[in-house]
Amino acid sequence: MTLTFIPDHLEIERRIEALLFAAAAPLSREELARRLPEGSDVSGALTALQERYRGRGVELDCVAGRYRFRTAEDLGFLMTEEREEPRRLSKAALETLAIIAYHQPCTRAEIESVRGVSLSKGTLDVLLEMGFVKLRGRRRTPGRPVTYGTTDRFLEHFGLAGLYDLPGVQEMKAAGLLDLSMPVGFEVPDPSRGGDEEGEDMLPGIDDQAPEFAQDFVNEDAES
Repeated sequence: MTLTFIPDHLEIERRIEALLFAAAAPLSREELARRLPEGSDVSGALTALQERYRGRGVELDCVAGRYRFRTAEDLGFLMTEEREEPRRLSKAALETLAIIAYHQPCTRAEIESVRGVSLSKGTLDVLLEMGFVKLRGRRRTPGRPVTYGTTDRFLEHFGLAGLYDLPGVQEMKAAGLLDLSMPVGFEVPDPSRGGDEEGEDMLPGIDDQAPEFAQDFVNEDAES
């Protein structure tokens, strides 16, 4: 009879801590569990780590169901001079991203219909390149147009736990982003009712990839 050794709770916390520091992207509970002994209390260890790092210079954060270490928000000013200038999105790209976030999955024609102007191919290319948008599937309509949706990177960049955290009608009115005299029949979609739309076939090769770890790319970085 073979007995499986399960490390104690503190050792599980240490291993999860090491994995999160080494990971090149946030990790989910399932991804962490695959690298730990079977039966490890991943949820309990994550909760303990969040409490331990609460109020520290580095905190354990959860975005879109994935965990990562990040600098405490009130210390962000310390990194200002050392960070690269973020790539700015054009007005057209921001409008397109907002339409996709609220109407996803949607096609290029639907985006143009909402904006009221044609959409240049470069706008979607930029959003795809930055990882804010991904291909969702094809509509079972003539021409089988491709549909687009937002990614976890979109949630991480804008600090959203999920699509249900997107501002609603009242919040958008208060911020001056929505005209108080809206046209009859106009409705701001509820992104929390998202999900794959009926009648879509998922495109091959667009599933989320396994987590990448920084040390896996040491040689690749050296060559580049």
